[in-house]
Amino acid sequence: MSESQQEPSIGFAGFKLGTALRRGIDAAGFQEPRPIQERTIPAAIDGRDILGLAQTGTGKTAAFALPVLEQILDSRGKYKGPRALVVAPTRELANQISEEIRLLARYTDINVATLFGGVSAAKQLASLRQRPEIIVACPGRLLDLWRQGKVHLDQVATLVLDEADHMFDMGFLPDIRRIIGALPDRRQNLLFSATMPKEIRRLADRILRDPHVVELNHTQPIETIEHALFPIDGTRKFELLEFVLEEKGFTSAIVFTRTKHRAKKLARQLEGLGHNAVALQGNMSQNARERAMDGFRKRTFNILVATDIAARGIDVEAVSHVVNFDMPTTPEAYTHRIGRTGRSERQGRAYTFVTPEDRDLVRAVERRLGGTIPRKGFDGPIRPAQRRETRPQQRPTSQRQAAARPPQQRRRRRRSGGGDGGGGGGGRRKPAA
Repeated sequence: MSESQQEPSIGFAGFKLGTALRRGIDAAGFQEPRPIQERTIPAAIDGRDILGLAQTGTGKTAAFALPVLEQILDSRGKYKGPRALVVAPTRELANQISEEIRLLARYTDINVATLFGGVSAAKQLASLRQRPEIIVACPGRLLDLWRQGKVHLDQVATLVLDEADHMFDMGFLPDIRRIIGALPDRRQNLLFSATMPKEIRRLADRILRDPHVVELNHTQPIETIEHALFPIDGTRKFELLEFVLEEKGFTSAIVFTRTKHRAKKLARQLEGLGHNAVALQGNMSQNARERAMDGFRKRTFNILVATDIAARGIDVEAVSHVVNFDMPTTPEAYTHRIGRTGRSERQGRAYTFVTPEDRDLVRAVERRLGGTIPRKGFDGPIRPAQRRETRPQQRPTSQRQAAARPPQQRRRRRRSGGGDGGGGGGGRRKPAA
């Protein structure tokens, strides 16, 4: 097992990439390689197995996508069937990976298929009939289609497991083992994870052969993030959240809660005060999740209230604040949450609201980070929450959310009387996933 060392940047031009991919890099607006790309791409192009320890938002998608694309271009015409398989824990992440691969491959004729559950398989089956060279998939849908004989994995030369620790957290390791069993023994393996629980370490030891290790100080705070703890009585958390959302420099935030119920309730409270807020939690249908994420990316909503599981795989640029409304239950969860801000060398703020009951969790997080997180006080007066003024040209958030629904869904809601009543969206209901 070898470990990469930091070397002076050689730029994308120094990598063994063909003209088509260099054009794709330019079109994507990439200027200089990120550290994980500098340390991963040369070894991956040479066929080495990779163990990448890095948080989300560090540029790892391009770090594995460019070597995969280059190897496929080098072997075109020699094989039929998918040559690379990328496995991701969530639908959102699978879509994001596919979009970036297509962007980098825009000057090639490489096809990419994206497979995930929660929606009809018809379009995905149609994409498989186009003979894609790359499949990006979530474990469940991939296994279903493989068992049906709709997808063939016998010519896969490269396996990428992205956010492996999240797949373990979500209970996907048995599926991952079944998928690995369907692949050729001779293949290249790239495994990326922000943390290394023992189960992922065992998996890495099993599938990686003399891996090239790329570690980006994954246990240390990202330098572009300002961390702060706010000791607070639990009854004043919402008042503190309002205070944080009004501070100078705020543009957008992901607010984390421990439960789905609290995520929904908090989003409605914020909406009722005139904030552009939306919830993202596990009981939402795939269409509702996609509308929420699309609205957050386009800044229709600038506050996303999410649970840990629902937020996995989120990759949104320029999030100014991450707010842990509820203290994360593990140091690993803290690392994953705060990694949603401070990306692409932008400054970000990670604020955590802590009650006296959280002190053991705080100590565990600080031990992992190797230092004390600064404390900030909040001594603002207790005041009733007041509704923010909305700009005249803007409809309230609940109306914009309703307008984003398909027309037939809006008609059903009017007929059933289930429209957006008072209370800033208290009448909305999400279909079960």
